[in-house]
Amino acid sequence: MSAGLTALMAASAGVASTLAAIRIAANSVRMMQHSEKRRHPMGKPKTSRLYLKAAPDPNVSWRWVSERGLRLATGDATLARYLALSSLNLPEIEDMIPADGSLLLILRRGEPVSADLLEALAMPLAIAHATTGKLHEIAVEYGGAAGPDLPALAELSGMDAATYIRSHTAVEYTVAFLGFQPGFPYLRGLPPALHAPRRASPRVSVPKGSVAIGGAYTGIYPASGPGGWHILGRTPVDLFDPQREAPALLMPGDHVRFVAA
Repeated sequence: MSAGLTALMAASAGVASTLAAIRIAANSVRMMQHSEKRRHPMGKPKTSRLYLKAAPDPNVSWRWVSERGLRLATGDATLARYLALSSLNLPEIEDMIPADGSLLLILRRGEPVSADLLEALAMPLAIAHATTGKLHEIAVEYGGAAGPDLPALAELSGMDAATYIRSHTAVEYTVAFLGFQPGFPYLRGLPPALHAPRRASPRVSVPKGSVAIGGAYTGIYPASGPGGWHILGRTPVDLFDPQREAPALLMPGDHVRFVAA
């Protein structure tokens, strides 16, 4: 057999081996994809809507963000949806994390999604769920060194400082969600006249307990750190303590009323 023919046969065998390896790899990928789809009873679509027979709420959309993370787009109904699901104590839900316009469900490892959860996500919300929660009265030292942005905020709203403080303390706020820092409450209910855009230049350090305004929210810094909200006062209340049974003092659904110290 000539050397040229031998080389050609060897090359052909090499090509055949390569094609076989490619087919094996492709089959492995398809098997992995199929296994991934079967891993969870609801599949793992990028985005979808729930269409169930039990009077579905067309505003509920969801998507998987991890193997156990289900993100619900809830809009203004985030708190109501959080409270409604919390009241059911569904065994497959390990944790729920409300945010601005969304709710993240963390499912327990290996737990299937129950029919009760599917039904709960599809049913319209009861308004009564939004009225639950503890009421906390929080004393605040307004203005001065404790609230360096109070004069500018009052001027922006067309009020004097005393009127601004009365407006801020006249409202009962609702904890919409926690974020930014452990235990940092985003409080909904700020009068529109007090809304203010966040600072163009965030501060490197904001003192612990600072009561501040950012956009349509008012909040409290549980710890010292950087921040871009306008500071109008300070409270001595300890909002977060990891040694407590419930580390965060305020929880979504709770209510807050500020009292001028």
